[in-house]
Amino acid sequence: MGSDPQFAKWPLLPLSQHVFTLTNPYATRTSQQAAVKSLQDAITEHKMAPFYKYLAHPTEGILNAVGESSSSAAGGGGGKAPPSRKSSAAGMITTKNPTASINLPWDETLYQQLDADNQRELEEIQKEEDEAVEKAGDTEIHAARGKRAEFWARVADKDKSIAAYEDVFEKIGMLGTKIDLVLAVIRMGLFYGDKQLVKKHITRAKALVESGGDWDRRNRLKAYEGLHLLTVRSYNLGAPLLLDSLSTFTSYELCTYSNLVVYSVLAGSVSLKRVDFKSKVVDAPEIKAILGDGDDKLLALSGAISAGPGADAEMQDASSAPAGARTAVNLTTLGSSAEQPEAEMAVDFAPLAQLVSSLYNGRYKLFFQALALVEEQFLTQDRYLHEHKNWFVREMRLRAYQQLLQSYRVVGLDSMANDFGVTVDFLDRDLAKFIAAGRIPCTIDRVTGKGVIETNRPDDKNKQYQDVVRQGDQLITKLQKYGQAVRLRGSERA
Repeated sequence: MGSDPQFAKWPLLPLSQHVFTLTNPYATRTSQQAAVKSLQDAITEHKMAPFYKYLAHPTEGILNAVGESSSSAAGGGGGKAPPSRKSSAAGMITTKNPTASINLPWDETLYQQLDADNQRELEEIQKEEDEAVEKAGDTEIHAARGKRAEFWARVADKDKSIAAYEDVFEKIGMLGTKIDLVLAVIRMGLFYGDKQLVKKHITRAKALVESGGDWDRRNRLKAYEGLHLLTVRSYNLGAPLLLDSLSTFTSYELCTYSNLVVYSVLAGSVSLKRVDFKSKVVDAPEIKAILGDGDDKLLALSGAISAGPGADAEMQDASSAPAGARTAVNLTTLGSSAEQPEAEMAVDFAPLAQLVSSLYNGRYKLFFQALALVEEQFLTQDRYLHEHKNWFVREMRLRAYQQLLQSYRVVGLDSMANDFGVTVDFLDRDLAKFIAAGRIPCTIDRVTGKGVIETNRPDDKNKQYQDVVRQGDQLITKLQKYGQAVRLRGSERA
């Protein structure tokens, strides 16, 4: 089979984002209307009867947990979703304060028509498999079973599609196809937000890849694992995988290249050390081609600049570049025949570019402004980022505070508040939380006048000495207890 991926089209992951948008209180009405239309068109085009029922059924639909799906659901749609759907519903709809101001209407006639079409298609697949068993060889039998698996994935029936994929997996011997089947199961888990399922099968896919997987599937798995790590808030582990995927990305069934850039930059910004942040985010040619100024973009596209410690040119202020120049350009699709599931929409990368530039260059007032825009335009609108948006904003504020304070022994509270463009009281309260949690080694003195912040950077050697002493004390205590127990047992024997 070479490196050509199989089973890579279904399910359509953008549909789960549309469902999230419908229940997202931060989404605009225009985006929710577009999401409803996209869902209706996809359900009709791909005959997704099980998915339609899962979403909009008057009594069983998950959207009825957050709002009536139609006027016909008035009698029983106001309650909670059925217990059997609760876990998967939580992974698809917004987790906090879900709303459904725009409904996905239930049409019983449409559902019956879609269901009848599904049954006819399944009968044709079964007939094809029966004929293959009687007259053809293993290749034709596997092809028919693969069609059934893809059918269930197309109509987004989670349980039946996974069972069908497993059936094909057990009966096929080609390693590349086995990896593709496991990746398809991972996508189904991502579609429904089943993190445990995704984690289990990523481990399974890694074992298969290590046993002899080709280069293309190895790189595709890297993007899959990086995205999963974002969903479980392991940004420090996901950032290297996502950043490495930028130059070799072909997993368009997973997300668009624009989304990958956003995920990579956000993960790198919050988790990488300053040296790695510069080499892998600020100076990375793939990111400069998207976030950079006009000159940087041309140099990155031509290959005249490259990432690494040797690239010392400072990144210019992102706010000086026109917003219109920062729409996504998919560098990896040039000359590629990879099929993308949905056309990329223009994305305004200006807030993201300003976030990276202002953090690295120490322009903290611009950084706070960019952070607010990034939260509004990216964190609140994406189903993978939304769940951890408050944590991300808090960690980015902490990173900026640490970056400024590590350069000074004493800083005036009012001076630091002015640098960040916030009030003294806000800065005092915000720093106090991090100090109390042991995240920032400093003290705030507001007794003597306006207030100063004094950093308490521990010396590494002193810290190591204190750790050894503490661990030694613990060891001595354990030995004393052990000695007492041994002596007690010896006296009992006597």
